[in-house]
Amino acid sequence: MIKKVFIFFLAMVLTGCTTNSTPEKVIKEGSRKSAPELFGATLDGGTYKVEKGKVTVVNVWASWCGPCRAETPILVDFANKNPQIQIVGIVTRDNISSAKAFAEKFNMNYPTFVDDALINKFQGSIPANGIPTTLVLDKNYRVAARISGATTVALLKHIIESVSGEKINA
Repeated sequence: MIKKVFIFFLAMVLTGCTTNSTPEKVIKEGSRKSAPELFGATLDGGTYKVEKGKVTVVNVWASWCGPCRAETPILVDFANKNPQIQIVGIVTRDNISSAKAFAEKFNMNYPTFVDDALINKFQGSIPANGIPTTLVLDKNYRVAARISGATTVALLKHIIESVSGEKINA
């Protein structure tokens, strides 16, 4: 029994799927580092390049992650209400057909990259440290914040308003 509990705990730690939502780091404007260029293949079979000059939300997710399922409707609704905010996803450690079914089920209305290497490009700033992870980039395309775990409307609104100085629709 103890061995099974240990294996379950170890699996949760190694997969990085987390249920808590905490702004691990909101970086002061003068200390922010440039985000890597984000472009490449997307889940819908196309390609996409993130626009600079807009506040951008980068959400790292997987279809098998429960907290990802909980936060995706929030991100979809947030994207609908705030077209001035650019939202992109990065699917990680997932089967493409499962990820496509997930995106369809939740009517994901923003592009999702299918390249895990994009996550590694954030080393040196604030890397994604588990899933779900949400990074917020400011208008100058610098990493401004990281949310570890499922995000909430209130937390996302607060961080984006802090970063952009603009009123956000929640």
